[in-house]
Amino acid sequence: MTYHLHNPWHEFIRPPWLGRQPKPRFAGLTMVIDKGMDLVTTEHWLSLAADHVDFIKLGFGTAPLYPKEQLLKKISLAKSYGVDIYPGGTLLEIAVQQGKIREFLSIVQDLGFTYVEVSAGTIDIAPGLRRQIITKAHTLGLGVLTEVGKKDTDVPFDPKAVAQQIEDDLATGAYQVIIEARESGRGIGIYDVAGKIRADILQTILDGVTRPESIMWEAPQVSQQQKLLIKLGHSANLGNIQPGDVLALEATRLGMRSDTFKLNIQEVSTNAQVQVANIP
Repeated sequence: MTYHLHNPWHEFIRPPWLGRQPKPRFAGLTMVIDKGMDLVTTEHWLSLAADHVDFIKLGFGTAPLYPKEQLLKKISLAKSYGVDIYPGGTLLEIAVQQGKIREFLSIVQDLGFTYVEVSAGTIDIAPGLRRQIITKAHTLGLGVLTEVGKKDTDVPFDPKAVAQQIEDDLATGAYQVIIEARESGRGIGIYDVAGKIRADILQTILDGVTRPESIMWEAPQVSQQQKLLIKLGHSANLGNIQPGDVLALEATRLGMRSDTFKLNIQEVSTNAQVQVANIP
């Protein structure tokens, strides 16, 4: 199935970077971080951008801070636009620390969230318990995203250990494994303190996994999004995208931004000049 631009554009122009999957898609996923958009803003934004968004994460511990009626409406609204929605992984970590895992998963299910994130960005979770949480979430009908990497910039990031955790999570039933980068994208995971991609770290992770298409790379900075798409292709899964950056990201995925358009320019004549015969 081919990605189509909306009328009137699709009648005479196609994306330079072909092969983008339409929704529901299994590659090229975009996860947006929602830090507290009100319902009116959320609906207006979804009416504009929902075709290009696959997941909404209610960041950090914001989900319990919503009035229940508004939280239910936001969850329902996202689902009505075909977007999966889940609470940030920090909430689950709090539930683990307080011994309330079953209660947490039940609340997530009852509220209508479609996914849950299993992370250990702040606390340590034993491997066996991590697997049990993934399995229990599945029994409740929840999809599972896991996350690897610590939020503390002083904690070493071992790409080989990360790759092994990815393999273990996927084998246990995780749909995607997210590589931690926090909201800043600096000094965390595959990024250095300036926010630039550490190519050696990225490659070590890719070399250590059997299904790199099941990795979602947090890329909060636009420059990071562009670099990852150039490196990995438009089917790279990207997360922690700001709501206002979604259309720009989709344009980049389609080769309709200079950085990726340059990758797809082909000569149309022997002297590399564009034919202009049809221009009046």
